[in-house]
Amino acid sequence: MELNLPITPEVEIDQLGFHFKTRSVFLGLTLRLQPGLTWLRGRNGRGKTTLLKLLGGALVPASGSIRLGGLDSRRDALAYRRLSFYCGGEAPALDWLKVDEWLDLHLALYPGADAGQVQARLDAFRIADIAAQPVTGLSLGQYKKLQLALALSLPASLLLVDEPFNGLDAHAIEVLEAELAERAARRDACIVLTSHLDLRIAPTEVLDLDAQAGVI
Repeated sequence: MELNLPITPEVEIDQLGFHFKTRSVFLGLTLRLQPGLTWLRGRNGRGKTTLLKLLGGALVPASGSIRLGGLDSRRDALAYRRLSFYCGGEAPALDWLKVDEWLDLHLALYPGADAGQVQARLDAFRIADIAAQPVTGLSLGQYKKLQLALALSLPASLLLVDEPFNGLDAHAIEVLEAELAERAARRDACIVLTSHLDLRIAPTEVLDLDAQAGVI
């Protein structure tokens, strides 16, 4: 399933600073993320999820910059977010919607998104029958598969996936691994993935936050 991506999927993080009220997380973090699959590692509390949310535009840097193909996550916020997607493990968002409404809303935010690709991945994950169900009624596994089916189908240059294997059955794990391996080999997107489990597919790069300067 080929995706037509509009920019070079490279991410530049320069002198990134970010702080919660109770502690600092990053101070002067500088990284380059290349097309392919980056496995983001680190101990609990080292900022893996925080970094993914910063990369996805859900959090705003206190200092420094994040650029995707030249687009700045703050200065060009709308264009940047239309080229990135964060797939996390939080409770369902917009849970008053039915699944088909939830999908339509997200697809409308991404120019060039193809509903047919989403349907194909729903079929692959064996959840094609949930379209009329309310999002709030989905199990953890169903919601995770729904998120992943959408994420893998969007024309996103930057795909951020937080602990994607949690809550998945063996079949879904095989589907996800095959999709990630294919995308990593094509190098048509920058995919950043966190997982406490050892990956059974070869990442393009392993990034360990425990060893990075600028991580507090």
